[in-house]
Amino acid sequence: MRFEKSISFEELVKLHQDQVLNTCFRFVNNKEDAEDLAQDVFMEVYHSIDSFRGDAKLSSWIYRIAVNKSLDFIRKKKRKKRFAFVLSLAGFGDEEQELQLPVTSNPHTDLEQKERTQILNKAIDLLSENQKVAITLSKYEGLSNKEIAEIMGTSVSAVDSLIHRAKNNLQKKLHKFMRSTYEK
Repeated sequence: MRFEKSISFEELVKLHQDQVLNTCFRFVNNKEDAEDLAQDVFMEVYHSIDSFRGDAKLSSWIYRIAVNKSLDFIRKKKRKKRFAFVLSLAGFGDEEQELQLPVTSNPHTDLEQKERTQILNKAIDLLSENQKVAITLSKYEGLSNKEIAEIMGTSVSAVDSLIHRAKNNLQKKLHKFMRSTYEK
């Protein structure tokens, strides 16, 4: 079953752009990178819409593209960091530093929230790729396990297991972090 062009591409983008942008942001934690990735996602959707077979919902297919693009971006970024580290050891290269200043109404509580979010994001980044995808789509995007299974191309029980292991691993990582922080 192929995609029926009953709606325009512009309508398709309007319908899914917020979900795609949010999904990309949850993986890369940077607005500009997420916006670039969302554009890449819709370019791929545009170029490969004729190959959509209809095995899953169109939204699941688009989510899968967004997740794959986001994971590819993360892998490339990690490779660049390793390469930059090697160059810096050899005395070459300059280290990029991102400085993002939040617009805050209460600096103290906003800083605490930002720190908690950073700690959680670091812990999520340490999960296996499949666990990271499952927990992100479940908790941040609010998708059902059935929808996640369609996106990941796996069974609902496998998604249940991935989410359960991700929660356990996050609990351990966060507990370990809290112990090391407050025992100093």
